[in-house]
Amino acid sequence: MRFDIAQFLIVIGVLVVSTVLHEMAHGGVAYLLGDTTAKENGRLSLNPLKHIDPYMSIVVPVILYLVGGPIFGGAKPVPVDSRRLKWGPWGMALVAVAGPLTNFLLALLCFLIGWATGALQTTDSGIVGTIFAEGVMINLGFFIFNLIPIPPLDGSRILYAIAPDGARRVMENLEKYGLMIVLLLVMMFSSGLSRLLIGGMNGILDFFYFLVGA
Repeated sequence: MRFDIAQFLIVIGVLVVSTVLHEMAHGGVAYLLGDTTAKENGRLSLNPLKHIDPYMSIVVPVILYLVGGPIFGGAKPVPVDSRRLKWGPWGMALVAVAGPLTNFLLALLCFLIGWATGALQTTDSGIVGTIFAEGVMINLGFFIFNLIPIPPLDGSRILYAIAPDGARRVMENLEKYGLMIVLLLVMMFSSGLSRLLIGGMNGILDFFYFLVGA
């Protein structure tokens, strides 16, 4: 793979914006549901330094970019006090789904604007086309990856709301090893994970093309 410095910088920029908006969505929904912890910890901020985790936000996505794999990642978990949320576990599930849903909407927005302007329909649209293309693909990668139901990924919070008590206890015990589990998952099952992500991303892209009648 030929290294393209302009594309690399675009990837970094899209990663930062996508990560920040993902985390702000978590904190914003928590705030609306009665928990001010994220706000008190400065997580309702556009400052990337408040959200970015060096490994999950930068190192993992950049390595995936360099090896040509689908790009995904995460950030520092937003602090949420579930005891202060309305609707208990269901409130926590809403907080969790807000992040991936934001990435899905960002991907859709990039696709629709890129399609309407023609930037995604030609191979010579330059930097603008690359920005929209990376905006679509990176946000779809974030959307699907974060819905995997393994703590501390967002999918586990959604699953927790509907899981029986025994399964909830298992998930709570796994929580403290969460980051290690995710990193091992990425390293040991990278090919299978890539196939899962690519399959999901292609399915969603088919839906996007359906929306524009293509």
